[in-house]
Amino acid sequence: MLMWLCKAPPNVQFQFPLPFSARTLIKHLPSWKPNPFSRHRTNSKALTTTTRIVNSSHFETLDSRQQEQIRLYVDALLQWNQKMNLTAVKEVNEVMERHIEDSLTILAPIHKSYASHCNTSCDKIRLVDVGTGAGLPGLVLAIARPEWNVTLLESMNKRCVFLEHAVSLTGLSNVKVVRGRAENLGHNLGFREQFDVAVARAVAEMRILAEYCLPLVRVGGLFVAAKGHDPQEEVRNAERAVQLMGASLLQLCSVESQSPYGKRTAILCLKDHPTPKKYPRDPGTPAKMPL
Repeated sequence: MLMWLCKAPPNVQFQFPLPFSARTLIKHLPSWKPNPFSRHRTNSKALTTTTRIVNSSHFETLDSRQQEQIRLYVDALLQWNQKMNLTAVKEVNEVMERHIEDSLTILAPIHKSYASHCNTSCDKIRLVDVGTGAGLPGLVLAIARPEWNVTLLESMNKRCVFLEHAVSLTGLSNVKVVRGRAENLGHNLGFREQFDVAVARAVAEMRILAEYCLPLVRVGGLFVAAKGHDPQEEVRNAERAVQLMGASLLQLCSVESQSPYGKRTAILCLKDHPTPKKYPRDPGTPAKMPL
């Protein structure tokens, strides 16, 4: 196995005043310092990585319209969170740091790996966010990359209602909200192996995610799992599941954060072969009986 290491960078309408401005957000965010992206060949057994982005604010790299869309989304998230469980985070700055920045960090690994290994431009990526929840990271990525076509896959109706509201509020035209389970849609010809990139954040452990996500990815596409600071054991345990789905581990990209939540890791897998027809298994089975 070859691994590359990269070195880097509901139908309810609410009416409410917006309690903060883009200037306020920017004031509380650290300065952005991009680092060049390079890769090195290494021993496939060593699940370590050297990608680090220190003291960075990806929000500041967005244009004024995108920043306003983020501001509207964050405000809606916190307002709706008072009536339904969307996030444990209650403050604007913490949402920006823990969710927005955390979502944006996977853009660089996606761009670099897709351009290097998928033999096509990054301009028109078809991306699916599996188990998107409140829209993290998929809705944030759709704001940052308006040229991408983003599908937000979520099984809970009340969350889908929020997502539709957020999409309308932010004026996004590149986002589709789909209610359903990955185990079912993985056998639907309209979804199976139709996406260039599948992402998942805070959904399940890696070996379960592989069965959720990889059947949706085209051969030659990417599966990206956003994980915590030390996912190496989880990755090792998932090697068999990844391979059974027709993919191989491509790289681990680590993002160093100055927030109290520490380092994050993007695990990237390349889809080498079609997923066997028997996968994904019936709803609930991947979580109960991981491969």
